[in-house]
Amino acid sequence: MDVKQKIEGYMIDMNLLFEELDEGTWRIEDDLTHIDNIVVKVVDPIVVFRVKVMTLPDKNREALYQTVLEMNANDLVHGAYAIENDNLVIIDTLQSENLDKNEFQSTIDSIGLALIQQYDTLAQFI
Repeated sequence: MDVKQKIEGYMIDMNLLFEELDEGTWRIEDDLTHIDNIVVKVVDPIVVFRVKVMTLPDKNREALYQTVLEMNANDLVHGAYAIENDNLVIIDTLQSENLDKNEFQSTIDSIGLALIQQYDTLAQFI
């Protein structure tokens, strides 16, 4: 079974709503965490998970950067906050070769939990 089939099987087993955006790329809607923009992309030899958190604010960017760097160091189990274009995103990667369902589930859960727990902190920069 190739990695794309494994990922689709995991999403079906986990009762996630998902849409295939193109070959090897899906957008997941997670009803449990109410996160509807988790993008999963196979970029062999890794699988990339990405969620757009917010557009970067015009003001207080330095304070936002310091805050998310501290969150990266202290609060995230999986992944990290990053900047992509003019957006703050949270990303994580897993090895595609030995990807398993528990690892896949843990990554989605961790990203969702981080966003829920850190919402109030990040919302002050909107």
